[in-house]
Amino acid sequence: MERRVWVWIGLLWLMLTTQAQTNRTIKELQSQRSALQKEIAASEQLLLSAKKDVRSQLNDLNVLTGRIEQRAKLITAIERDVKTLDNELASLTKQLATLQQQLAERKDKYAASVKYYHRNRSVQEKLMFIFSADDLAQTYRRLRYVREYGDFQLRQGEDIMRKRQEVEAKQTELREVRAEKNGLLELQTTERAKLKDQEKKQRTLVANLQRKQKSLQGELTRKRRQADRLNAQIDRLIEAEIAAAAKKSASKKGSKSEAKGKASPMEAYKVDSGDRKLSATFERNKGILPMPITGAYLVVEHYGRRKVPGLRNVSLDNKGIDIKGQPGAQARAIFDGEVSAVFRYNGMTNVLVRHGSYISVYCNLSSATVKRGQKVKTLDTLGQVAADASGNVILHFQLRKETAKLNPEVWIKG
Repeated sequence: MERRVWVWIGLLWLMLTTQAQTNRTIKELQSQRSALQKEIAASEQLLLSAKKDVRSQLNDLNVLTGRIEQRAKLITAIERDVKTLDNELASLTKQLATLQQQLAERKDKYAASVKYYHRNRSVQEKLMFIFSADDLAQTYRRLRYVREYGDFQLRQGEDIMRKRQEVEAKQTELREVRAEKNGLLELQTTERAKLKDQEKKQRTLVANLQRKQKSLQGELTRKRRQADRLNAQIDRLIEAEIAAAAKKSASKKGSKSEAKGKASPMEAYKVDSGDRKLSATFERNKGILPMPITGAYLVVEHYGRRKVPGLRNVSLDNKGIDIKGQPGAQARAIFDGEVSAVFRYNGMTNVLVRHGSYISVYCNLSSATVKRGQKVKTLDTLGQVAADASGNVILHFQLRKETAKLNPEVWIKG
C-alpha cells in the first residue's frame, strides 16, 4: 500500500513538473517579447523633426531606420516564438495521444476484470475456489490470489483515475499553448502592418533627400570632418592617458626596471594590478553593460562603415554609436571607473572614463557634472546631453580598449 502511494506521488510530481515547464516556456517568451515592446514604445516617444532641411531630414531618416530595425527585431522574435510554440504543440499533442491510448487500454483491462469479478463474485464461489484445493499449500496460494486480485482491481481503478487526470492536464496545456500562439499570430500581423507603414515613410524621406543630393553630400562631408577631428582629439587624450599610466607604473618598478628598458608604455599600462583587476571585472560584464543615456532612447547610427539605406554613394563610418534621447537626457557611466578627461570640442563637452584598460567616451554634452580624476560608479550621471537647433538630443558614445576601437553594441545590453 505504501509503495502505491509513493508511485502515485511520483507520477503526480512528474505531471506537475511538465505543466510547470510549459508555463515557464510561455512566461520566458512573453518576458523577452515584452522587453522589445517596451523599447519600441519608448522610442516612439522620440518625435521626428518638423523641419525640412537636409540635416533634420537626415536625422529623421536615422530615427526611422532605427525604429524599423527595432520592429523587424520584434517580428523576428515573434516568428521564433511561434516556432517554439509549434514544437511545444507537436510534443504535447503526441504526449496527449499516448496518454489517451494508455487510458483506453486501462479501461479495457478494467472492464474485463470487472466482468470476471461479477462472474465469480459470490462468497460461496470464492470459498469453494479456496477450499477445493488439493492440499494446504494450494489453499494458501488460492487465498493469496483472491486477496491480490481484489487489490489488483483497486489499483486498476486508481490507475484509470490518475491517467484521466493526466489527460485533462495535458488538454489544458494544449489550450494554453494554442491561445498563446493565436495571440502571437495576431501581434505579428499588427507589427507587420506597422513595419510596412514605417518603411513607406522611410521611402518618402529618402526620395526627398535624393532630390537634395548636393546639400546632402555637403552635410555628410561636414559631419565626417567634425567626426574625424573629434576622434583625433580623443585618440590624443587616450594616448596621453596611457603614457601617464605607463610613467606611473614604471616609477613604481624602480631603477631596475628602468635600466632594462624593455617595457613599452602599452605593456606597462596593462600590468598595473589595479587596472588589470578592473579590466577583468569590466570584461565579465560584456553584453550586459547599461545604456549610457537616461530615459527613452533609440540607436540611430551603428558602429562601423555602412551605407545609408536608399541613397546611392552615401556611406558613413562611425567609430561608436549615436543614441537619440529625450530632452533633458543625461549621459551616465556604464561601469565603475575614473574620469580621465573632460574637454570641449566644437562647443560641446566630452567626457572620458577609464575602467582599467578600457575607456568609455561620452560626446555631445551641453555640460558635465564630473571633473578629471573623479571616481564614478555604474549609472552615475556625467552630464546633460545637448540638443541641436532642431531639438535632436543625440549622445555619441564610443568604447576603447587602450587605443583599439570596439563596437559598443556588443558590450551594452540594448
